[in-house]
Amino acid sequence: MTSQAAGVSAGARGDLFSPQCPTRRLLDRIGTKWVSMAVKVLAQAAPEELRFSELQRRMPGISQKMLSSTPQSMVRDGLAARRVEPTVPPRVHYRLTPLGLSLEQPLAMVRAWAEEHMPEIDRASRLSQPTAADGNGRAHESRAES
Repeated sequence: MTSQAAGVSAGARGDLFSPQCPTRRLLDRIGTKWVSMAVKVLAQAAPEELRFSELQRRMPGISQKMLSSTPQSMVRDGLAARRVEPTVPPRVHYRLTPLGLSLEQPLAMVRAWAEEHMPEIDRASRLSQPTAADGNGRAHESRAES
């Protein structure tokens, strides 16, 4: 579906609250932890490229599947460029495009917010967990406020 088909003309801003808005799909794609991490790693290397194996080394905990699909989706969306050296085995390199570089600062702000507020989020999550005394599966309001 094109942006125009979704009710957003070329060059116009979308409306996140419209179910047909393509902004929702874009936020789904750029809002993942792996895209955020890949953008950070590639931005740190910019303007140089990183090999696929170096991405893997700098992104601990990423599965092979996500390591393959994340840069591919970033290339598809114009956030990264891919270069393949015709060697055996092929050497694959990635770098951020100017569009991808423009995403680093907003994602850095979200990462910083998350790192700063993680203890509060964890505490709220623990307080909302059901306890045996609750019986109804919900935390007491008074506990959440303390």
